[in-house]
This record gives sequence, structure tokens and C-alpha cells, in this order.
Amino acid sequence: MIFILSTLRERMSWWHRLTGGSSERDGSARVTDYLAEAIDLEARGDFANALTSYRLALRQRPDDPKVLQNIAIAFSRTAQPEEAIRHYRRALELEPALSGAHYGLAFLLLKRSDTAGCAAHLEAFLRTTRRDGDAARFVAHAERTLASLSGAAPGPDDMNGGQDRSGWSDDHADTKGSLREHDTGPAEPEPGR
Repeated sequence: MIFILSTLRERMSWWHRLTGGSSERDGSARVTDYLAEAIDLEARGDFANALTSYRLALRQRPDDPKVLQNIAIAFSRTAQPEEAIRHYRRALELEPALSGAHYGLAFLLLKRSDTAGCAAHLEAFLRTTRRDGDAARFVAHAERTLASLSGAAPGPDDMNGGQDRSGWSDDHADTKGSLREHDTGPAEPEPGR
């Protein structure tokens, strides 16, 4: 019962904020962290509301490359690649060394058969990311993909009977092990959301 009331209160609060109201009962204004809200909604699989919260986060911080990168990942997860590409490109205009944006954009371009664009962004990713810890699997996949684009090695889809078993999805927007960045902190794979 408490869970149901809590969930109902959360939804009502979200709707009230969306329609211009305050989330506080006493009417005092409170700055909402829409980015954190969007990431939480997306982690729970609520992509429609996550995209709404990402858009609200962009209203608060229109030139924040990490907000742009996160909304690009959400667009990628919801089969909206053109929107994802547009937001990745905008993030990279603002922060050219944003490694996660290079990585995500590279694979979206590969899906469009833009191998030159893919290679350029994978090379940028490899120049701008760490190579230790959790980043190693993303680096290894980027290197394998670059090798396959140059014809030097089989591509990620050609290995393991057509399945990549490195633990990441084609759109590279999984909730664990993704290249999302915290709102604070350096560009690095698997920093959480």
C-alpha cells in the first residue's frame, strides 16, 4: 500500500511539475534535477517519460554536452537514430573530446553504412578515452571494429557466430557498462549514469 501511494505521489508530482507547478506541497520552488530524473526513469525502462525529462534538462542546460549525450543515448534506445545522431553531434560541437559521444555516434553511423564517419569517430574515441579497467572492453570493441572496417580482421558481428559476446548492445546504450557520463566527472566508459 505504501509503495502504491509513493508511486502515485511520484507520478502526480512529475505531472504537476511538467504542467508548470511546484513539486513542493508548500508551494516553494525547488530546482529539479531533470537529468538525474531522466536517467532514473530510463533505468526503470520508462523511456517516454525519460525523454520528456531529458528535454526538460536541456531546457535548464541547453549547452551541456553530457545532457546532450544522455538524450542521444535515449533516442538510440528508442529507435530514433536521426535524433540520436543530431544530439551526439551537438554534444561534440560543445565538447570535442567527449569519448562516449564519439563511441555512440560511430556505431550509429556504421548502421547507416557511413564507414568513413564511423572510423573517424572510433579513432577519436580511442584518442580520448582511458584504456584501463572497465574501458578496456569498449576500447577492444572499437579496435576490432576499426580493424574490420580496414579489412584486417573480422568485425564484431562476424565473430562468435554473428553475436558479440562482449556484453554490450548494438546501440551501446545499456544501463550497465554504458559510456554515459555522470553530470560531473571525466569522460570515461562505465562511470555509471
